[in-house]
Amino acid sequence: MASRRPIANEAATLSASDEIWRRLSEADWLEAFRSHPRIGESRAERPAGGHSAVWSAKEQSGVAGGEDAVKVALTAGNREYEKRFGHLFIVCATGKNAPEILSILRRRLRNDALTELHEAAEQQRQITQIRLKRWLGG
Repeated sequence: MASRRPIANEAATLSASDEIWRRLSEADWLEAFRSHPRIGESRAERPAGGHSAVWSAKEQSGVAGGEDAVKVALTAGNREYEKRFGHLFIVCATGKNAPEILSILRRRLRNDALTELHEAAEQQRQITQIRLKRWLGG
């Protein structure tokens, strides 16, 4: 992104972000995933810090208000997901409550590894778009 500066406006920034994200390798995607906390947790394996940590907590606020049984199921689902796919469950949690996220997690556990990697990457792309808009004040 830095090499493309100056970028004319928000739309061009979002477009460039999408283009770059889609051209990254699977290893790059997995590295990005590690900067996220597990759904329902507040700390990432490799914390991003700054605004990102605050935004992540806000994005997951729908989980915090969930019932204990749903939180327990999310914790178990996270473990199952990581065992099956080798990376943590990435979902664009903005606007979703704990039962919705649990349903998404359970559905995605049925994916094959390649399908799931691409679905997780798409969720990360959506998260990036939301955060760029916030960063740009949009």
